[in-house]
Amino acid sequence: MTKSIALSLVLAASLGLAACSGGTENAANSAENASNAADNAMNAALNAADNAANAASNATNNASNAM
Repeated sequence: MTKSIALSLVLAASLGLAACSGGTENAANSAENASNAADNAMNAALNAADNAANAASNATNNASNAM
């Protein structure tokens, strides 16, 4: 849900800017770049969440092993 909202906003902004430049090809490239940037941002957020979960799991394991 969040990804689709963010992607929609990024696409709308990039298409608006591309329309001002007057190039259809530029608009397509800008839209693809915006989509890729949104995907990369979402993947980075998911990776950060996974890393945090792994760190919490490792801390739990370390505490259990210390007993």
